[in-house]
Amino acid sequence: MNTAEALRSALACLALLPRFVFAALALWLLDFLCVRKRVMVRARARDEEEEVDGEAEEEEGRNADDDDPPLCVSDSDRMFSVASLRAVWHGHKLDALKVARVGRTAPNSEVVRLADARRRRILEYARGARPLVLNFGSCT
Repeated sequence: MNTAEALRSALACLALLPRFVFAALALWLLDFLCVRKRVMVRARARDEEEEVDGEAEEEEGRNADDDDPPLCVSDSDRMFSVASLRAVWHGHKLDALKVARVGRTAPNSEVVRLADARRRRILEYARGARPLVLNFGSCT
């Protein structure tokens, strides 16, 4: 990687930082709201159960909180994680550094011919006003 590409990548990362921070904040808020909702729903359900079962347990001499396991939310249920932040950062970076853009000319990438392993540019295969069709797949 040459100096110009490294500088371009560094500037793109600096430009993407506010966008990434906003996306991370949105993930955290969504995660917080989902966890809060889950905690509130469980607390409400537990309170309703305590009202119904409270009288019977008082007669037995036990407390309802002794039987309940502690509330925990596993990391697999969370949106705000290191893996999701890496995916968001990678997606933002790919979007910013891509060469092809809507409304601009297509990139003239280098390809390798299978017959003779010679490197050529895609547009070298275009002839006159005929459109060039690229098929990236199988015809079977």
